[in-house]
Amino acid sequence: MSDEKLEKLKEIINNSKYLVFFGGAGVSTESGVPDFRSVDGLYNQKYDYPPETILSHTFFMRKTEEFYKFYRDKLLIHNIEPNKAHLSLAKMEKLGILKAVVTQNIDGLHQKAGSKAVYELHGSVHRNYCMKCGKFYDLEQVENNELVPRCKCGGIIKPDVVLYEEGLDDKTVTGAINHIANADTLIIGGTSLAVYPAAGLIRYFNGKNLVLINKQKTPMDENCSLVINDSIGKVLGYCMDI
Repeated sequence: MSDEKLEKLKEIINNSKYLVFFGGAGVSTESGVPDFRSVDGLYNQKYDYPPETILSHTFFMRKTEEFYKFYRDKLLIHNIEPNKAHLSLAKMEKLGILKAVVTQNIDGLHQKAGSKAVYELHGSVHRNYCMKCGKFYDLEQVENNELVPRCKCGGIIKPDVVLYEEGLDDKTVTGAINHIANADTLIIGGTSLAVYPAAGLIRYFNGKNLVLINKQKTPMDENCSLVINDSIGKVLGYCMDI
């Protein structure tokens, strides 16, 4: 990571009128949240069923108990705190620079850091609802309940996360697109840009500065005005003095 690139990013951030951040799993790995596609990611670990199968709507409906075993074991990570990336973005929002965070993560760490305008494309582990009556429950209800949590009405409680075979929430997608389309700067961070339809939203960006911060190269690198291959927490932390 060159000082020249860091200073250029700092300048871009300070001169932006409408900055939007689009982030993926790499934003939270520095907080101890496992990602999916890296060498040590969930998709490269061995289970009775492939994680892609377990995290599907069909599997949830047919083998709910098995789903919850995996979900509690691998997706409900305890004692995690926001890292420098989350804290830097919250600081940018407080200063009026950052207008929105669009995230593929479901851990709620952006809100825990203090961000308010957060569009969670894949939902959140902190929201859960009864599939029968629609009543919402917090994370505690899923953690401390029987293996398959149930509502008082008898219905199964489902995490409000987007599983394979399920569509993204229209309102969330529309809000994210509006912000990306209006942005003069879009910072993409901690994502391989391999997950669609979420990754496809960046095509709505028509602004001046397209910045990509990721440890590995992505298919979008050649289209960016600035690419930094390093830790997103370190990079944003430097820019915001955190």
